[in-house]
Formats: sequence, C-alpha cells, structure tokens
Amino acid sequence: MSKELKLSSNKKFAGVIAGLCEYLDIDVTLGRLIFVLLTLFSVGVGGILAYFIAWLVMKK
Repeated sequence: MSKELKLSSNKKFAGVIAGLCEYLDIDVTLGRLIFVLLTLFSVGVGGILAYFIAWLVMKK
C-alpha cells in the first residue's frame, strides 16, 4: 500500500501540517511546533507562503 500526501481531517486550520505529519509518520503536535518555529525564524513569509501553496496543491 503506497502512502498518499493529502489534507487531513485532523486539522486546526486547513489540514496541511496534519496531512504532512500523517505522511511522514510523526506526531502532529511536533509537526505543528516545528512549523511554527521554522516560520518564526524565517521571518514568517516563507513558512506562510509554503503553507498556502501546499493547501492549494494537496488533495482533499
């Protein structure tokens, strides 16, 4: 069975981080924490832009 990267129903906003965490088999809370830290350290623009692009591209 192959894995598929898709939006998750276990979501806070759009399901991007939760879907990515399910795909990578990591804890969703850890994934959200990593995303927030990377976004803060990159002055926010890169992380937020990447999030919205992933939201548009990922399957539902």
